[in-house]
Amino acid sequence: MPTKSLQARKNTLSDPQEQLKFLSNGIFGEGELPLFREKVAQTAEHPLKPKKLEILQLNLGYMCNQVCAHCHVDAGPDRKEIMTRETMEFCLQVIKDSGAHTLDLTGGAPEMNPNFRWFVEEAAKAGIRDFIVRSNLTIIVANKKYHDLPQFFKKHNIHVVSSLPFYKREKTDRQRGSGVFDKSIEALKMLNAAGYGREGTGLKLDLVYNPAGAFLPTNQQALEQDFKKALKADFDIEFNELFCITNLPISRFLEYLIASENYEDYMTALVDAYNPAAVENVMCKNTLSVGWDGWLYDCDFNQMLGMKVNSQVQHLRDFQPQLLQDREICISQHCYGCTAGAGSSCQGSVT
Repeated sequence: MPTKSLQARKNTLSDPQEQLKFLSNGIFGEGELPLFREKVAQTAEHPLKPKKLEILQLNLGYMCNQVCAHCHVDAGPDRKEIMTRETMEFCLQVIKDSGAHTLDLTGGAPEMNPNFRWFVEEAAKAGIRDFIVRSNLTIIVANKKYHDLPQFFKKHNIHVVSSLPFYKREKTDRQRGSGVFDKSIEALKMLNAAGYGREGTGLKLDLVYNPAGAFLPTNQQALEQDFKKALKADFDIEFNELFCITNLPISRFLEYLIASENYEDYMTALVDAYNPAAVENVMCKNTLSVGWDGWLYDCDFNQMLGMKVNSQVQHLRDFQPQLLQDREICISQHCYGCTAGAGSSCQGSVT
């Protein structure tokens, strides 16, 4: 389909259902790309089924102190959607009933939820062994009330996963806003001072790299060494691992692809890089995503497209582990992003 036609569709894609329809309806015309489910069926993986639930990933709200160009949840300071304490109470009961050992807190900026600290304390009492907080870093230095976050994280041995698009100022600020790089460096120094990322402390600090344009991530291990060398030399900053995450063609990134006339090439690149070995370890197999309002999804990308789990149980208040375990995982064309190359998940490459 000509790019001009894609541009005409851009203004209709603010609604998640329209995005899903756009991705699913074969918009390429002649030479249409194969459906993801057809690719998966070639290796007898369709339908995708979950394994044992290990990770409960909760979106505590779309409010954020940043507006990043690649953000797949369209987060920002003006977003009012936020998880209430009542929904968090449902989460605590699910933690007890599900046997999940890891709680992965995301947003927006999860720390901006007014019940964030209370919830962490209560989840620890409920039996969660491993905490992950996905921080944008700048929240730590944005306001005095967040300055003690490194110590709070340390108290609960929280695994901090922090976004840092690049180890240079220009690329980071272009993707995330003017001044973000310097604030991120300041926050990383505060985390290092608390022991995060330092050898022998057991306090894990990982960074997340998303490509700044319409291309796939490079080799994760090689890029990790580049990050470590540059951040140590320039700022004496240390961290544990780098996670390379492929940008999926949804939300703001989908709009960018269309506006920059890169949508067709990017989707073709994802399909061409499809790796059947990555399907075995995609995050939707051991993770359940929970929206700010308590609805359940196979992953947070599905959450942004409004694709609730394919089960009689679709909300936390109705949680039944066995019914969810027997479900089929919902997939569509955006899933190529998680199976391209070395694969991509919230924990980085999967192969």
